[in-house]
Amino acid sequence: MRTVKEVSELTGVSARTLHYYDEIGLLPPTDKSEAGYRLYDDKALETLQQILFFREFDIPLKEIKTIMESPSLDRNRILQMQREMLVSKKERMERLIASVDDILKGDNRMDFTVFTKIEIEKMFQFMFDSMSEEMRRTAIGEFGSIEQWKKHYIEVVSSEDMQKSYAKVVEWYGGKDAYWSALENPISKEVAESYKKREDAIRQKLAEKRDCNLNSFEVKEIVGEYSFVMKQICQMKEEKGLMLAVAQSYRINPCQQAIDEQYGKGAAEFFAQAIEAFYQD
Repeated sequence: MRTVKEVSELTGVSARTLHYYDEIGLLPPTDKSEAGYRLYDDKALETLQQILFFREFDIPLKEIKTIMESPSLDRNRILQMQREMLVSKKERMERLIASVDDILKGDNRMDFTVFTKIEIEKMFQFMFDSMSEEMRRTAIGEFGSIEQWKKHYIEVVSSEDMQKSYAKVVEWYGGKDAYWSALENPISKEVAESYKKREDAIRQKLAEKRDCNLNSFEVKEIVGEYSFVMKQICQMKEEKGLMLAVAQSYRINPCQQAIDEQYGKGAAEFFAQAIEAFYQD
């Protein structure tokens, strides 16, 4: 057993930090001495090492506590997570080094990579898990196998154009952590269907205001409601970029055609203009 002072000297973690970790239930002491001093065994030190590792990646203490307490995560799974994070960091550092080397050689090519291969594989798994069985069968039938489908997905998402697009998406979410949180904690199917019905109702109301001025209170009120719903559906911190992208999509077939068929001729263009007017600086 080691005292707080001994653990602090061994790890470089201050006594105050160890006390705080105990207070929030992140790292309780193994035992206490008769005098009431905190004592830590080797297992506690191993847990502290894992905590410090996650802190290296700026993961909030609350999230670290959730990870460490998850009944589905054993020691090997935690180590595997840490290994994946290290590999991801290594890939990022290698790209940065390569970019510096290119600049030193006179090649100012910029690296637009947002997600590493490991992260893209993780994104594919999230997409796969959220799909219906029918959609999975269709995709597998098109590519021949899950592995071929996954390979194609990685190639497409790894392209420079897609990485630039994802850079915008990450910005809308307020950062990669927020983006991953939205992927890992999607809204339920029931809630999604409810939002979909509300979105349809909002677009119907907006279609009925086509004769109104784009800057009128009636139109802006409906677009504001539309923006709120989209922000909730996508769990975004900032919805402006998303809504402007939605506005652009209304001008592209077959989306434009589908919207006009459902809400009346010219509805798609009116929706696009109404959204753009709402966010006009």
